[in-house]
Amino acid sequence: MTGFKPEILYTDALVFALLFLVLAFAWFAHRHEHLRQPWRRVAASRSGMAAATVLAFYAAVGLLDTLHYRPQLPGEPGKPPVYSVEVLSLLDWITEPLRTRKEKTYSAPFATHLYAKETIELPDGRQVRDYPRLRYGGAHLADPVRDRAADIAARAGKGLLAAALLWLAVAGLITARVARRRGAGLGDSWRALWRGETVVQWNAVLVTLAVILALAGPLAALCTHYHVLGTDKVGQDVFYLSLKSIRTGLVIGTLTTLVMLPFALLLGIMAGYFRGWVDDVIQYVYTTLSSIPGVLLIAAAVLMVHVYIETRPELFPTITQRQDMRLLFLCLILGITSWTGLCRLLRGEALKMRELEFIQAAHAFGVPHLRIITRHIVPNVMHIVLIAMVLDFSVLVLAEAVLSYIGVGVDPTMISFGTMINAARLEMAREPMVWWSLASAFVFMFLLVLAANLFADAVRDAFDPRLRVRGGEGAALAGGAA
Repeated sequence: MTGFKPEILYTDALVFALLFLVLAFAWFAHRHEHLRQPWRRVAASRSGMAAATVLAFYAAVGLLDTLHYRPQLPGEPGKPPVYSVEVLSLLDWITEPLRTRKEKTYSAPFATHLYAKETIELPDGRQVRDYPRLRYGGAHLADPVRDRAADIAARAGKGLLAAALLWLAVAGLITARVARRRGAGLGDSWRALWRGETVVQWNAVLVTLAVILALAGPLAALCTHYHVLGTDKVGQDVFYLSLKSIRTGLVIGTLTTLVMLPFALLLGIMAGYFRGWVDDVIQYVYTTLSSIPGVLLIAAAVLMVHVYIETRPELFPTITQRQDMRLLFLCLILGITSWTGLCRLLRGEALKMRELEFIQAAHAFGVPHLRIITRHIVPNVMHIVLIAMVLDFSVLVLAEAVLSYIGVGVDPTMISFGTMINAARLEMAREPMVWWSLASAFVFMFLLVLAANLFADAVRDAFDPRLRVRGGEGAALAGGAA
């Protein structure tokens, strides 16, 4: 990459803003004990830390795909540099062999020949029906039938060895950190780590990391010489498409929640705190919005955005900018249509809290309403907000897949789990059946949603005061019986 021009899309800016807010909240929570305590309970959950490790892998891939640039084109000396209209990301640069090495059409995972027979002309002029060799997959093999299995085993072994060395390095760093915090030796800290005696369940992190690296190491070693998950109809590598789909799912799940939160938090607390006509108006708004079928509302809004983009091509000079604008509007539409559930929860909680003694005492002392809301009500409902945000993430990732499957989701030219599933549905009806595109999208999306749900369970158990009280009462009863 000789030269490049950074390109910041709308969703990139929002992702960076969200990352800054998360880091600022982490720093703020680290300085306050009452905010650190619930996150310590999350760190003490083995399933929560295992899920957080998987989510960290997805987030790393998504952030690499968020750093966009436009490569410099070859130009004449002495003239200003000219940049390509194609917008790439850092992930595209890292996975350039997967992106650029396209086959003619379908090929199965680790295949060396196309998936369908074609008419091949032999050197002597005769024509036969056979499976043609791939241009890139296994092209380095002189005899694929004889050498493929041994070559795959050798390369997978090297990738596994590199993954093992990387895991040992990470495990050594974590053990050194635990030893420094405990003031003990490396051996004692290593044993304490695996017995689960540390504040953070590092044993769950290391086990999950070992599984991830055991899969990622061989895949990284093999993907430059084989199509490890096959190719699609136009010859694109399915493994590359699956990695590119991660950013779309993360953007839908995070930015939609960011759009939804102000509506739900502001209107829900106002309805429960002020009651009266304010409550009636807000209830009327979200009841009316809930009565409209969400898919129809989303479809109408997406079609309007599509018409707006098509009629103003000068505003979107590249295909990536058009895709990004439609993705941004899809996040806005999903956020506007999905805030009603959290709003109802916050309204009920605010109705209950406004009758508590400390709120009544604040009223008696003449404290302004805005100060009561910001100092007393909002901090006491943030556990509900946080739990709802984490729980809604997986729902929104699945919503993108469903909406793209029926044609009202992201731009059809944009890579996402939904567009992969939509393209794979016709492939399942052909003979022989092409199954790997659907399977890859399903596995990557399933792991993302499963990790999000497990992490959401850990967050709910740590932040929900009712669960903590119930757990404390159960522990007290058990201790009394003993």
